[in-house]
Amino acid sequence: MRKYFITGLLILVPLAITAWVLNLVISTMDQSLLFVPERWQPRTLVGFDIPGLGTLLTIVIVFLTGLLTNNLVGNYVVKLWEKLLTRIPVVSSLYSSVKQVSDTLFSSSGNAFRKAVLIPYPHQNSWTIAFLTGTPGGDVKNHLVGEYVSVYIPTTPNPTSGFFLMMAKKDVVELDMSVDAALKYIVSMGVVAPEDAPRTIVLPDTETKIN
Repeated sequence: MRKYFITGLLILVPLAITAWVLNLVISTMDQSLLFVPERWQPRTLVGFDIPGLGTLLTIVIVFLTGLLTNNLVGNYVVKLWEKLLTRIPVVSSLYSSVKQVSDTLFSSSGNAFRKAVLIPYPHQNSWTIAFLTGTPGGDVKNHLVGEYVSVYIPTTPNPTSGFFLMMAKKDVVELDMSVDAALKYIVSMGVVAPEDAPRTIVLPDTETKIN
């Protein structure tokens, strides 16, 4: 009976968590309907709420925002809006911080979370997986001797929390592993191991490679 119970858990728990996350995301995005006049809301028109309609509305708003701002006029309006926000005392610091983080994470030209690495942590005799986020900047790099990189170490099993470290580049090992595979490895606490990557060996004085 214990075997069957565990097998049932292995099947139902991922499904339940997936359904819970989807429900949370959809219900949150459905809140965009609150900005629609009451006479145009589904409850007024058809007599009941339509789950997911707000999600579609949110996606359309995001798409149209990107479409309208991806030109000279749109960029000019956005810059005026940002200048207005930077003049509001509390809003300016909050908006600037959030925008800088979002630009770093979602920029197609950025390197944030594009590479999984192996680093010695929390001491030299143990290792963990981290993600390359960039290089130290500002006055910080003036106090670091040598070449350093910035890494984010996610916690297990919740990768949304973690630690930010600046480490010597020579101590960081780049992995032949996708970010998705590394995240699965971390979230599963090492249970879901990624596939073994073939090691390439270059023979001395030749150009022959052995996998």
